[in-house]
Amino acid sequence: MPRYCIVNADDFGYSKGVNYGILEAFQHGVVTSATLMTNMPAAEHAARLAKDHPELGVGIHFVLTCGRPLTDVPTLVNEHGEFPRRGEALDSAERSDIERELRAQLERFFSFGLTPTHMDSHHHVHEHPNVFPVIEQLAECYRLPIRPVRTARPHRLATVDVFFPDFYGDGLTKDRFLALIDRIDDGQTAEVMCHPAYIDVPLAQGSSYCQQRVEELAVLTDPALVEELAERGVQLITYREFYKL
Repeated sequence: MPRYCIVNADDFGYSKGVNYGILEAFQHGVVTSATLMTNMPAAEHAARLAKDHPELGVGIHFVLTCGRPLTDVPTLVNEHGEFPRRGEALDSAERSDIERELRAQLERFFSFGLTPTHMDSHHHVHEHPNVFPVIEQLAECYRLPIRPVRTARPHRLATVDVFFPDFYGDGLTKDRFLALIDRIDDGQTAEVMCHPAYIDVPLAQGSSYCQQRVEELAVLTDPALVEELAERGVQLITYREFYKL
């Protein structure tokens, strides 16, 4: 039986350098999917690229720990009106603020003329117990798959069988990527999270995870990686195909 893998690039919309890196990894590498941060400065640029390349699956990357909100949500921001990077506000945030902001981010996604293929979140905040109920409600309403969550509460949302957040950090190599792929059993669906990018000023100033993104891009566009995935019988898909399996 075949093995199915979605290679999803997070942070689409963070900056033009990130957007172009993701596009490069899609056009000349193994990336099949991306998730868009609708509150970030390069979101509209990312949306234009997505429209020009409809084969790229694009979902929404909900954000509560980066940049500024789209709505007035006082319990989610710091004294500068920004989301705290470590998500300190989530434990005490009002559910109404969380719902208002996430709905606004989703509505902005639709306003770009796009329909999301799935849902995930920056820094995995959709796993937070105060956030997940809102995500669950939105996923059920729009009938969208979500990135798997570590939550004690059972749910019936569509997810892949296996999620790999491990292609991240220092010392990234082709062999490290393939080691993850080899953990997918026959007939299973999997998602590998990644963060390819070109470094530009907004990324260099705003993210501590910077040089590693260029290294990810090099691995993800390595022609040998494409060949070895094919030899392993791995089918690269998006969440559009996942929903049809």
